[in-house]
Amino acid sequence: QVQLVESGGGLVQAGGSLRLSCAASGRAFSNYVMGWFRPSPGKVREFVAAITWNGGRTVYADSVKGRFTISRDNAKNLVYLQMNSLKPEDTAVYYCAARGGKYYIEVDTSAYDSWGQGTQVTVSS
Repeated sequence: QVQLVESGGGLVQAGGSLRLSCAASGRAFSNYVMGWFRPSPGKVREFVAAITWNGGRTVYADSVKGRFTISRDNAKNLVYLQMNSLKPEDTAVYYCAARGGKYYIEVDTSAYDSWGQGTQVTVSS
């Protein structure tokens, strides 16, 4: 499995921006689909965004489309989540997840092999 560490969370006012980072180690990062999740009512974690190993395909939850952008830098073993136009309802612990040896994106948490411990994002009104 791959080890994941998130960073970049913090406190921001509504309408502001943050960029989250996820650093990976332990396996071939370029072979992993990477995703971001956050807690949701009725679920431990809900899907936010994901990106394929080569960055050619991205998928977003409807609630963040047009505001969040996921990207990756395989040379640095990093994946990013750029969050713009933040809203108070975006407040959550954001988790980075990895899905190894796959070419397509899944939105279910069960499809991912490795998880970080999360980074807190708080959006004030």
